[in-house]
Amino acid sequence: MREKEYGIWQTVTWAEMADLVMHLAAGLQADGLRRGEHMVVVGSNRPRLYATMLAIQALGAVPVPLYQDASAAECVFPINIAEVRFAFAEDQEQVDKLLEIRPQCPQLQNIYFDDPRGLRHYSEPGLQAMDDLVRRGAEIAQANPGLVAGEIAQGRGADVAGMFFTSGTTGQPKGVVHTHHSLMDRAYAGAEFDKLANEEVLAYMPPAWVGQNMFSYAQWLTCAHVVNCPESADTVLIDLKEIGPTFYFAPPRVFEALLTSVMIRMEDAGALKRQAFHKLMEVARRVGPALLDGKRVGAWDRVQYAIGELLVYGPLRNNLGMSRVRVAYTAGEAIGPDLFTFYRAIGVNLKQLYGSTETAVFVCMQPDNQVHADTVGVPCRDVQIEVSDTGEVLVRSPGLLKEYYKNPQATAEVRTAQGWYRTGDAGFLDAQGHLKIIDRAKDVGRLADGTMFAPKYIENKLKFFQYIKEAVAIGNGRDKACAMINIDFEAVGNWAERRNLPYAGYTDLAQKPEVYRLMQECVEKVNADLAGDERLSGSQIHRFLVLHKELDADDGELTRTNKVRRGFVAEKYAVLVDALYSQKAEQYIETQVRFEDGRSGSVNATLKIEDARIFPAMKAAA
Repeated sequence: MREKEYGIWQTVTWAEMADLVMHLAAGLQADGLRRGEHMVVVGSNRPRLYATMLAIQALGAVPVPLYQDASAAECVFPINIAEVRFAFAEDQEQVDKLLEIRPQCPQLQNIYFDDPRGLRHYSEPGLQAMDDLVRRGAEIAQANPGLVAGEIAQGRGADVAGMFFTSGTTGQPKGVVHTHHSLMDRAYAGAEFDKLANEEVLAYMPPAWVGQNMFSYAQWLTCAHVVNCPESADTVLIDLKEIGPTFYFAPPRVFEALLTSVMIRMEDAGALKRQAFHKLMEVARRVGPALLDGKRVGAWDRVQYAIGELLVYGPLRNNLGMSRVRVAYTAGEAIGPDLFTFYRAIGVNLKQLYGSTETAVFVCMQPDNQVHADTVGVPCRDVQIEVSDTGEVLVRSPGLLKEYYKNPQATAEVRTAQGWYRTGDAGFLDAQGHLKIIDRAKDVGRLADGTMFAPKYIENKLKFFQYIKEAVAIGNGRDKACAMINIDFEAVGNWAERRNLPYAGYTDLAQKPEVYRLMQECVEKVNADLAGDERLSGSQIHRFLVLHKELDADDGELTRTNKVRRGFVAEKYAVLVDALYSQKAEQYIETQVRFEDGRSGSVNATLKIEDARIFPAMKAAA
């Protein structure tokens, strides 16, 4: 395992990690951590954070990782429901959050911190440096060499290994309980599918997310990956280029952000470079995916692609840090087919996988040479899939959750008597046995005329454009579809500057008439595409507006994994939804927001509402 500090990569060997784990475990046991007890871990990816999780598990206790960017108030519920007495905090920021909520969590006794900067004069009871814990643990382990080994020997595969809280898109998050067997079995299954071993991995996603735990923790233990921990969230792109991982995972929003940065740079390039780029990308989209899938390609196409590889695709992969990627995964939510095709077109073996926190991630994966933009692959080892009469995807797998912690009602709702897990996703298996996911079952609806309405599908098409960061499609039960759009501030700001268009900030830029015309072009391109889909042609976007602020997890509009909390957004912006379905040309709104420093305030604006062109059904296909 490696970590970057002050610009330098430092290596932690297996032997060093093993000693650290043994000393931490001995120290934690001496402080009173007991088998079956929960311990919170909150911080960024660091070798010492992973060592702490291993030490907790060595004692038979249960690590509960929390999102490092969560507010203090968001930590109260998981700490109290899990009756947490012990916590690991990476630095002063995390310590401050835990100390702030201590009056609401009186059982929280011991808080250990890793980075001492800014904490020299803190004297709160139970607060101590991790280094002190390690020193005491080393003395205990030396005096009693078999202490921790004896605790490890008591462990069983059926013991609880971790608890991961769901994103809470529809309410209070639920604690998903997983055993050692469920996590390790799925780690092995995922590795077997793509023959993963000794890969270079960049660990940059939140440790509280189960996917990060599988790719950089469970598979680190099962496949001996070299896990690289970046210096900070701000240096991830630089670190990605330095490491050149062979195995890479990112949710769609990361791939969207990378593509946006590429398109911004291309817009700043000279006319000749832009023209060459777009011409060669046309070749890439036609030829690249076929080459990756091992299909036959004509000689002239191969020659053109080879030229593109030399001039565009190879340099672009290198710039993105993906020159050595053997396999890349995306999951967490649906990825737009255009975005997916872009990466495969330039030679990145990007594949979709399907799973969730409750399934320990690995349910379906895409085999090489059978990669399709509109499917999520075939069931991996020991997974069974069934589609209910209502169209909901059901799963049986060794990786299923044990339960939702202290929530038997929710557990009973998702687990059938026959052992099936109700995914909540609407989908079907195609003739080749590949699973197709349409949308969340609760989100798939109908317009008033009976036309299928799949909001996520429409939103993903909008988000393919580098100028659109987020979108919320509305239309279930209504006579037409409408949309609320978040611009990508960096991309649109760059676009505005090249046109000498002044702006005073996000709100001002978002409401510029020129920006509305840009958004209208994007919306109408999506409508033209939808017109070519017989099932969805009736769900073209009739009216849209550009929001005056970015949707934000701190404001409750997104989850900590950046998924839109659709119901919350619809309720919060009900006045805008009503305006979209009226004849109004504009609507005033004032919105309460929470700033990064914890202060609250408000943002207000008068938002314009625009109509979009609607295309005749099937015209695009013709």
